[in-house]
Amino acid sequence: MNTSRMPALFLGHGSPMNVLEDNRYTRAWRALGESLPRPKAIVAVSAHWYTRGTAVTAMEKPKTIHDFGGFPQALFDTRYPAPGSPALATQLQHILAPVPVTADLGEWGLDHGTWGVLIKMYPNADIPVVQLSVDGTQPAAYHYELGRKLAALRDEGVMIVASGNVVHNLRMVKWQGDTSAYPWAESFNNFVRDNLRYRGDNHPLVDFMRHEGAALSNPTPEHYLPLLYVLGGWDGKEAISVPIDGIEMGALSMLSVQVG
Repeated sequence: MNTSRMPALFLGHGSPMNVLEDNRYTRAWRALGESLPRPKAIVAVSAHWYTRGTAVTAMEKPKTIHDFGGFPQALFDTRYPAPGSPALATQLQHILAPVPVTADLGEWGLDHGTWGVLIKMYPNADIPVVQLSVDGTQPAAYHYELGRKLAALRDEGVMIVASGNVVHNLRMVKWQGDTSAYPWAESFNNFVRDNLRYRGDNHPLVDFMRHEGAALSNPTPEHYLPLLYVLGGWDGKEAISVPIDGIEMGALSMLSVQVG
């Protein structure tokens, strides 16, 4: 096995307030940045760039997108000025062919699903980042297959960092009082953990909506699907670990997964 292969990460990003806070999740992200081999570039897949068709940021200087509301001004004042990489964007288009991937030259940038975790891992913002969108018109198997293709970049010093939440039901969050996990949220989170190392066809985490807790855990799929970009690239032999886990406010899983 190629020992220089970059790991792939799925990070449960949770609230944008994690950018300003120091907690066990942000410390886990920081520890990953300090302990893992330093990548030459990062391909990020965020729940917050949910599109029709697939696109990749291809600009030299992606802007920091504050795609949220109702938070302190300090959050809106925060920038993550990581460089882009038009060359990596082009390479990614070739790797994912025949899937058409649109080169975005200015529409998007780095949204908080991406920079909110990278600002903890790599606070100097000195590693080039390109962001790949999540095509909301496609089934889960499509995203798993794209993850399989993206894995080739890991042998070239590129880290895959996907970001979402495997349980994400904002309508059901408990803002105060008893914030323990709903039984359905805990059940689905455990289902994901228990099947990370599944080998073979018909992966249960691709066909995830068959789980009894899936519909409540994911009323819409965009926060779950980034996980499949990481699992799709698993070679069946690499280590898979869970750097941090937890369910916040009853209905928000902070589970993170490391492949390699």
